[in-house]
Amino acid sequence: MLRDFSSNPRIRLLAIAVLVLMAIFVMRLFYLQVIRHEYYVARASGEQVKRLTIPAQRGEIYMKDGDQLAKVVMNQTVFTMFVDPSIMDDKQGVLAAINQIAGGNTVKGFKDRLDDDTQYVRVATGVTRRQAELVKERGLKGVGFQAETKRIYPERTLAAQTLGFVNADGIGQYGVEGKFDTELKGKAGLLQSVTDVANVPLTIGENHINIPPQHGRDIVLTLDRNIQAYTEQALAAGMKRSGATNASAIVMDPQTGKVMAMASLPTYDPGDYLKIPNFSVVNNGVISSPYEPGSVMKTFTAAMGVDTGTITPQSTFVNTDFVRVDDRVISNLTKGQTGTITFQHALNWSLNTGMVEIAQRLGNDSLDRKARDTMYRYLHDKFRLGQKTGIELVGEVPGRIIPPTDVEGNAVRYSNMSFGQGMDLTMVQVAAGFSAMMNGGTYHVPTVIEGSLNGEDEITPAEPSASRRGVIKASTSKTMREMAVTAREAFYASNDRKGYQIGGKTGTSQTIVNGSYDNGQTIGTYLGFGGDDKPRYVIMVQVSGQGVNLGGGDDALPIFTDISNWMIDYLTLQPRG
Repeated sequence: MLRDFSSNPRIRLLAIAVLVLMAIFVMRLFYLQVIRHEYYVARASGEQVKRLTIPAQRGEIYMKDGDQLAKVVMNQTVFTMFVDPSIMDDKQGVLAAINQIAGGNTVKGFKDRLDDDTQYVRVATGVTRRQAELVKERGLKGVGFQAETKRIYPERTLAAQTLGFVNADGIGQYGVEGKFDTELKGKAGLLQSVTDVANVPLTIGENHINIPPQHGRDIVLTLDRNIQAYTEQALAAGMKRSGATNASAIVMDPQTGKVMAMASLPTYDPGDYLKIPNFSVVNNGVISSPYEPGSVMKTFTAAMGVDTGTITPQSTFVNTDFVRVDDRVISNLTKGQTGTITFQHALNWSLNTGMVEIAQRLGNDSLDRKARDTMYRYLHDKFRLGQKTGIELVGEVPGRIIPPTDVEGNAVRYSNMSFGQGMDLTMVQVAAGFSAMMNGGTYHVPTVIEGSLNGEDEITPAEPSASRRGVIKASTSKTMREMAVTAREAFYASNDRKGYQIGGKTGTSQTIVNGSYDNGQTIGTYLGFGGDDKPRYVIMVQVSGQGVNLGGGDDALPIFTDISNWMIDYLTLQPRG
């Protein structure tokens, strides 16, 4: 007869215990496999799936070099040298190798850490490939290298403010490096693989990913390496002659708005930016330092008079060497050209009274609202002065032209504006506006970007810079070219190449110190163009110095002449018949 197990208390307890244990196992499995499923999948993935970020190569930067291209910003592989003290067996040999081969790149205080209980001590950075090879040849145990990419500027200070630099975090700063940091940086790739415990990749599956990096865009600038170098050379020579402490220049193609050179001195080496004693030198004075440009603006006032039909170069007025505007008396720096004279004569001799006369004739023979509205429309709306041009560089500032609707935009203000004071403009604004005045009346937004270099080593052109036709009439532009040439020929053409069309205007302006004009500190400016049958280049030069009186004719003009004569040869322009 079978025994009734159900009547046995011990068996019943064991059965209950087994059931409880099974329930615990089921609940635990449910917890692990259902409730904590995502957590353990993530942990497994973290241990089995290996991810490697593949850094993108930063795009390089080129300038024109005549008909060729010159790489002016590139990447170089360098190494960080490290030591593992836990396996190092020849400390003196390691120290000797570091000092003899990588001595100029050593990390401060590395010797004190070679006895630390650690497996990694950085001992040198920026080690070249050749230096790394020389160290490896010594067969030292515990010495290793990590490859890194360093930004190299082989031309050193050339166009430094236009190029900018890359900081220690790999972020572009200032200039093109800052403006196009995202495009230059590219996009990192990803290599992901499922591995076994020995890190050997297993079968291919959905967790296997291989996304190649997208290397940064290679940018080609409109700047010409040779024009840039000569412009900087001419600026440095001019500063030495005049005693200036600061100088800037821009060379533009007035037919396209392309910047061929842009320079500010003093400058710096972007590859060694940490050693800059005064960080103000990283600023591009051509786009970031507005000032009162002085008498170069008289060409703009004359253009307004001609374009509105108010004057011609041969129209006359009576010059008494001074004119009263409200409670102010405006006089000429050069005295004696009195009597009935032409406006061409007034431009030649840079007479303030002549420009105020033009401004008044834009209204009802006074600087009334009509005259001021007309001036603002031309200067601000047409020539785009007192606002950002949109040039593709970090640091551009708008400057300011006070509108006639403001209390400060009164008759006295606008009389001063007629000869280049009472406004804050940047050089790039003035050069772009002057280019429109000389090229037939089309305003081109200034640009430093020629395009991108594709994989075939061919340039993919950038979109043409925005243009606005009809800034002034083509006939006005022709008249203004003739007026600018005549103004230059009156005093300053003796050193010009003969047979070419070269014109321009000097400017000397006071600077404002502590809210008032300082008579002992002036800025010299020259603005002009040159070419054959049409303008081929516009050059604007500015020189200044703290506590120094510098003039447009004596100090800025010789730099213009130097660059202009060189440009004629470099561009192989043919003399006019």
